[in-house]
Amino acid sequence: MNLRICSSAISLAMVAYSLVTVASGQKQEGGNLTSVGVIAASLSEGAMFTVQGTSPERERLVRSQIRVMRPAVLPARVIFVPHWQYIYATRVYHLRVPKGMTSKMFTHLVSRSVYIDADCYLGDEWLGHWMAHELGHLEANNADESQAEKAAGKYRRRLKQNATDSR
Repeated sequence: MNLRICSSAISLAMVAYSLVTVASGQKQEGGNLTSVGVIAASLSEGAMFTVQGTSPERERLVRSQIRVMRPAVLPARVIFVPHWQYIYATRVYHLRVPKGMTSKMFTHLVSRSVYIDADCYLGDEWLGHWMAHELGHLEANNADESQAEKAAGKYRRRLKQNATDSR
């Protein structure tokens, strides 16, 4: 029992430290959240954001999907977490999910972090579809679902076009 409590405390401390580190380098400019030195044109490098808590194959998939979508604002990190930690993060960040809907992924705007419930992962296409929505939240810099979906439409078209071109 004590080992479980210690490992949970260490894990939460690591998440808190990473959030403080990212938030300290951010500023608000013109309605969009930006980070010093983060430029969307640098997507080809693939190292402008971190992917945590998943396999190397899934990390490559996330990076390639985001590269294809060419978002206006990059996430600082994409974090795959176990279900219990996902539930905890939704409570800490006061995530509000519209009635009748569920959440398997959310974006914390201040830190530009996308949290994914790793236990609810539903495949590669699912990841791209909903990652586009989360990138839409970053572009709009708000939690409004309709604005996120509007931005997600162009990202999903880019993913679809890329899939068509690669056949």
